[in-house]
Amino acid sequence: MRSLTDQMHRTVLVPDLPQRIISLVPSQTELLHDLGLGDRVVGITKFCIHPEAWFRSKARVGGTKQVDIAKVRALMPDLIIGNKEENARADIEALEQEFPVWMSDIDDLGGALDMIRRVGAMTGTGAGAEGIARGIEAAFAGLRAGGHGRRAAYLIWRDPWMVAGPGTFIDDMLGRCGLVNVFRDHADRYPAIDLEELAARGPDLVLLSSEPYPFGDKHLPELRDALPKATALLVDGEPFSWYGSRLLSAPAYFNGLLGGPTV
Repeated sequence: MRSLTDQMHRTVLVPDLPQRIISLVPSQTELLHDLGLGDRVVGITKFCIHPEAWFRSKARVGGTKQVDIAKVRALMPDLIIGNKEENARADIEALEQEFPVWMSDIDDLGGALDMIRRVGAMTGTGAGAEGIARGIEAAFAGLRAGGHGRRAAYLIWRDPWMVAGPGTFIDDMLGRCGLVNVFRDHADRYPAIDLEELAARGPDLVLLSSEPYPFGDKHLPELRDALPKATALLVDGEPFSWYGSRLLSAPAYFNGLLGGPTV
């Protein structure tokens, strides 16, 4: 066993080479796949949709916020990988009574790269993790800040309307795109707002994410009515919020998005 420190500064006793891993976070599940861990990952959540083959075949232990402890126990994991923001504290505290639980805590690109390298070292896939991290760094070096200082709001939920605020990974991605988050000075990380407050912030661009709320074309008229001077754009939420190996392709998506058509 090794004594490691996770990104929440907790000391975790982890096997020298974990063989029965459960991932409680979709973006980290995809990373484990891309690190070539294969059969060493025995459980995922119902939201771990990438890769599709794992989504179809791996045992599921509930959702990110509602983990089924009994299903976890049946899989006899020797390592569980979670995230401070995406998993419920009560679930994590219950799990760590029985199993090694390593937690990430990510609010910017630097934190994501650190997580990738640490997971690689923890699972014996350090060379692969370093290759992914360097690939991400190179991809972001080629990111064009196509936002040109435009003021943007990033919607993640409806009823109530919710947006990405300060200190979030999404906020960091917006900034790297050259956009200014109009809720960056809010007291909350994910403020619940109304359309009047959204309009008062004066965004030039309103981004409607595909996740966690599945915004679609039917939601655009309401936004157009409330903000007639703003441009509303449906966006893929994964490049903005998945902080694992999907970041390899995020800059290309951002470059195309900000130079592409709007709705």
